[in-house]
Amino acid sequence: MDLKTIYEDNDLLVINKPAGIIVFPERETVEKTLIDCLLEKYPEIKNIGKAPRFGIVHRLDKDTSGLILVAKTDQALFFLQKQFKNRTIQKKYLALVVGEIKENNGIIETLIGRSPKDGKKQRVYLPGEPGSERKRSAITEYKVIKRYKNLSLRSRTLIPNGIKNYTLLEVSPKTGRKHQIRCLLAYLGHPIVGDKMYGFKNQPRPKGYPGGLTRHFLHAAYLKIELPNGEIKEFKSELPEDLKVVLQKI
Repeated sequence: MDLKTIYEDNDLLVINKPAGIIVFPERETVEKTLIDCLLEKYPEIKNIGKAPRFGIVHRLDKDTSGLILVAKTDQALFFLQKQFKNRTIQKKYLALVVGEIKENNGIIETLIGRSPKDGKKQRVYLPGEPGSERKRSAITEYKVIKRYKNLSLRSRTLIPNGIKNYTLLEVSPKTGRKHQIRCLLAYLGHPIVGDKMYGFKNQPRPKGYPGGLTRHFLHAAYLKIELPNGEIKEFKSELPEDLKVVLQKI
């Protein structure tokens, strides 16, 4: 696998993760993961942190593409993890969702936890409802980039239940819960296009890319962090080709 390095210094690697690869193995993972690929190229990372994630500072879902931070020293790992814990790192994702979001921006703030019906999924809990005890807060801000309306007749046939619109969002999670963006946007009534786990029942995938879109439309596009030397750095990742083509076609 050809991993694209966005940035590298003595403390840090910034990798552009492709969709379709798990960041590090969990439970019964048998396929090759991002950390496996990194260890082949940077074997010294095996001395950082603990297995199985070693120097990986944070994670992205398998089918989410975009920026990943990898520490090259234990000191850098602790320094960067502290920024995530203190919510001082700025993260921005691009997400295409089903339907038209009327407000130009908004905040989704609720509780999130594992679904009792499906251990692989997260679900939203309202404060005070049964099962909400000890669930963790999840906060996500969003801003509309573009609304896709009045689609052509050809495109309309691809959208379920009479829905004729999509909305492209810039999403900024303020907390770091598992599946947070996907779960909260579905709770809002606007699941991410192509999301097999949180999407509408029988929700088709846009056919803008040869063979159709095979994953959810979520990309980690921007990070702003402080380096161990005190320098503030910004990193950006353009949409990959499969997601660009979807936007061109709809």
